[in-house]
Amino acid sequence: MKKVLVANRGEIALRIMRTLKQMQITSVAVYSTADADAPFVKFADEAYCIGDAKPSESYLNMDKILAVAKATRADGIHPGYGFLSENAVFAERVAAAGIKFIGPTLKAIRVMGDKLDAKQAVKNFNVPMVPGTDEAIADIELGKKVAREVGYPILIKASAGGGGKGMRTVEKEEDFKDQFDRATSEAISSFGNGSVFIEKFVQQPKHIEIQIIADQHGNVIYLNERECSIQRRHQKLVEEAPSPVVDANLRKKIGEAAVNVARSCDYEGVGTVEFLLDKDKNFYFLEMNTRLQVEHPVTEMITGLDLVEEQIKVARGEKLSYTQEQVKLEGHSIEIRICAEDPENNFLPDLGKIIRYKRPVGIGVRIDDGYEEGMTIPLMYDPMIAKLIVHGKDRKEAIDKMLKAIDEFEICGFSTTLGFCRFALKHDEFVSGKFTINFVGDHFKPEYLKETISGELASASYAVFKK
Repeated sequence: MKKVLVANRGEIALRIMRTLKQMQITSVAVYSTADADAPFVKFADEAYCIGDAKPSESYLNMDKILAVAKATRADGIHPGYGFLSENAVFAERVAAAGIKFIGPTLKAIRVMGDKLDAKQAVKNFNVPMVPGTDEAIADIELGKKVAREVGYPILIKASAGGGGKGMRTVEKEEDFKDQFDRATSEAISSFGNGSVFIEKFVQQPKHIEIQIIADQHGNVIYLNERECSIQRRHQKLVEEAPSPVVDANLRKKIGEAAVNVARSCDYEGVGTVEFLLDKDKNFYFLEMNTRLQVEHPVTEMITGLDLVEEQIKVARGEKLSYTQEQVKLEGHSIEIRICAEDPENNFLPDLGKIIRYKRPVGIGVRIDDGYEEGMTIPLMYDPMIAKLIVHGKDRKEAIDKMLKAIDEFEICGFSTTLGFCRFALKHDEFVSGKFTINFVGDHFKPEYLKETISGELASASYAVFKK
């Protein structure tokens, strides 16, 4: 594999290209008019504009991407995450063009892309699942019957869903019909598929995910877990590895379950199996993401592996060069997502021009970003600006290092999630490790950020006065 087209943008495109350069593989960028001056375009060995800023005209346009891949004689296409990364049609078309799709098998993408198909696939592999249905429910009365048997509260979830879309919590039976109709309607509008199913609502759970990797020779191993419970709108903001509540015994159990999920769909490459962990440390299969995860750097920090390099090696047909027993777990890593959002306004996007941009530096500090000072955050793409990752010898050192890095990170021009992440890392629930996916709803109010800032300014003024 001598040339790879990266079918993505921003920080993930740049991150992939850095590994390609280390492996002496030529990188090809495709970009929209909105990204003409982006760092990933400048870094690539070759770069081609494929359309205007609208994703359907550029990053989601299979015809244009494949045309560039063929014209440049690319050996492989890396989709990153988002956009076409889990699109079975795209993977099939890439393969039909004689180009290697750097990702899982077509079967895995299709099976794990539908939550009901995924449930059917893993049910014979002794993978714990949340009580509920493993088939679509279309009849209201049947749905009510299932809900009574499972016990309220329950979740109605879109089979093809993701990111919290097509998902409704139902506390009591009289609300069932209305929430069922809402979930179905949202599933149709979001995914073109109105199939929904029912699951028991696991209260106050933690979100634990396992990074797996599988080669083309039947070898599958897990690369330990990530803790991803601090979320807003079912999307993560703070991730860490390992989890503060997972011990060696539980890690082995969840890891082996994740390996079985991968085996159930003949998986190939890197992927992530997500679980819910209840207060009694029972774990339940949630879904599998058939791609590289946004939070993959924390796994890299504690294992010493380059997951993009591992993806490419698998795509080239190489066997894994290590066994499960050889997987390392060294120290602790934390990642925060820095998004152009206003935590004081329900985390709504707050886009604008980057007036000042100063990155923190230091041993064990890593930044994956895709912007520079003077650039404007485009309206039509994800508002994530950067990922800030730290590594320490233990969790306390990692937390302290992250707080210092947050204080040193300067981004001016609009609101970001930096302040919220700082608040979260200093909160007693986070420090104790007891936090759940309800952290934002249970412990955060916009005014807390204002109080924190006011208190810090007062302390600073007092210190100056005393001098």
